[in-house]
Amino acid sequence: MNVTVWHWRIILIAFTAIITGGPALWMALRPTRAASRLGMRGLKRQRALLNPTWAALDPLVRWMGLRVSGILAEKTRTKIDQNLTYAGDFMGITCDEYAAMLVLSGLAGAALGGIVAFIDGRFIFLVPVLLVVGCAFPHVIVDNARVERFCAINRGLPYAIDLMALSMSAGLDFPGALSQVVHKAKANEALKDELGYILQQFHLGRTRAQVLKELAARVPIEAVSEFVHALLQAEERGTPVASALEIQASTARVRRANLAETAASDMRGKMVMPTMMIIGVSMTLIAIPSTMMIDKITGGMK
Repeated sequence: MNVTVWHWRIILIAFTAIITGGPALWMALRPTRAASRLGMRGLKRQRALLNPTWAALDPLVRWMGLRVSGILAEKTRTKIDQNLTYAGDFMGITCDEYAAMLVLSGLAGAALGGIVAFIDGRFIFLVPVLLVVGCAFPHVIVDNARVERFCAINRGLPYAIDLMALSMSAGLDFPGALSQVVHKAKANEALKDELGYILQQFHLGRTRAQVLKELAARVPIEAVSEFVHALLQAEERGTPVASALEIQASTARVRRANLAETAASDMRGKMVMPTMMIIGVSMTLIAIPSTMMIDKITGGMK
């Protein structure tokens, strides 16, 4: 019996159903974890649900999150939770929902590859390729959110420290100075969210040392680490916090200026090759028509 293209397509559909259906059934039969309180992520989830697209996808992601909650190891769950925290509690999703997004995105990529392969059997290789790309897509988005958040906090922290030092010099305490930055300053959203979280922890009765150490854990960048270290040192030695904030603000501004100068000097070296390529392409675009025109003129004269 000759195997036609339609037979191959039927085999492809059956193979895809087995590959996806088996793991799906296994995940559905696994025990699920008990739901936990979201805290700060609950607020981020409420904001994310204002997006109609995410509001439509959220029930599916939550359902799949329950299915995959029983297969994540505790070490993997801790790592995912840390990455989501670094990304600013990205869209309020939990570790299980993040894993669900990886699974759903991978299945969507494989389905897209299957459709293309069904239309033209030569592109069957797209099924595993788009499966891997789809699984990696949510990770790339969360990692980009982490990088943007760290950069935003690094840019806005010197201004926020200046304002806190000025507020404390005017007679406010540390939580009051934080409140001024959160509610009245023109700080970026990432910094306001983090300082607002600190202020909320103060209202819950936590000590300044506990809150600052949590801040350093949530935003592990050099500027925040030095800010936290300076305040903890000031508290231990009994020195005025306002003076420590003024010194820290000056240090943060100097570091930011040095980073800007370093980036500008690095940019010069990075621009050499693109500039040479642009000049080469421009010369080629000018030389080829000119050569053709000269050949045409000389050929006509002969």
